[in-house]
Amino acid sequence: MPRPQRADARAATAAIETRGLTKRYGRARGIDDVTLIVEPGEVFGFLGPNGAGKTTTIRTLMGLLRPTAGTALILGADTVRDGVRARSQAGFLPGDFDFDPRVTGGELLDLLADLRGVTDRSFAAELARRFAAELHRPLGALSRGNRQKIGLIQALAHRPPVVVMDEPTSGLDPLMQEEFERLVDELRAAGTTVFLSSHNLDEVERMCDRVGILRDGRLVAVESVDTLTGRALRRVVVTFAAGSGPTHELAGIAGVADLRTHGRRLVFTTAGDIDPVLRVLAGHHVLDLEVTRPSLEDSFAAYFGESR
Repeated sequence: MPRPQRADARAATAAIETRGLTKRYGRARGIDDVTLIVEPGEVFGFLGPNGAGKTTTIRTLMGLLRPTAGTALILGADTVRDGVRARSQAGFLPGDFDFDPRVTGGELLDLLADLRGVTDRSFAAELARRFAAELHRPLGALSRGNRQKIGLIQALAHRPPVVVMDEPTSGLDPLMQEEFERLVDELRAAGTTVFLSSHNLDEVERMCDRVGILRDGRLVAVESVDTLTGRALRRVVVTFAAGSGPTHELAGIAGVADLRTHGRRLVFTTAGDIDPVLRVLAGHHVLDLEVTRPSLEDSFAAYFGESR
């Protein structure tokens, strides 16, 4: 299924831009030379194994950590030299969202709205309804998932043009995860830029336009989801009217591997362009053809397998 088109054409100013962004903790590795551009209206997924540096990148991007080298900009504003302007244009959900446990969700949202100069609280109320947020209970009395709902609302309530979220669906139940995905589609349609990290690769595949992959503190790839999944292996199962099919012809095609016959069924994997495979199959009487497209999780595993 084609992804929804972003509402606005690419603007001259990137929504998020990092240039050689580096953060070191003494001799310990943080992130090194992270350079990327996220366009206005784009939903960008940030992926990597635990400890790869995703949270360090996000905290440095938001000005919560001072970079050792390099720069980060939000809508053209440097997050160190012009941090107030940069952060005023962004909503932020940290990976460990928390606040004074005695404060209710409603009190926190009112406090942040006052600090931001937001007089129209209707969007916050709509989000609270959609996520069934418990605004009248102290944060300390809420479960992890219910605190996360408050975190999501505070990041979005002032309708920022850029939203940065670290593991936004962590702790949410499946119904609320689906509601979040619908909300992200609406934000994209409205031209809002969404930058999110996630361990849920299926979720990223459904929501994101492009993904960046971080490994050992370095950005090793930035690609569209379709390109990334297209590089992984497809599993093909063909049933022929007679015989086991053109095994030898298929074996000669680059990318075809693991050919196995089961009577009239032929099973194999293929990577890259599938057109050569279809051309060979077109010369035979095919009763059934099944091509399983890889998930982002499969692609992610294959990518890191190739990188070792």
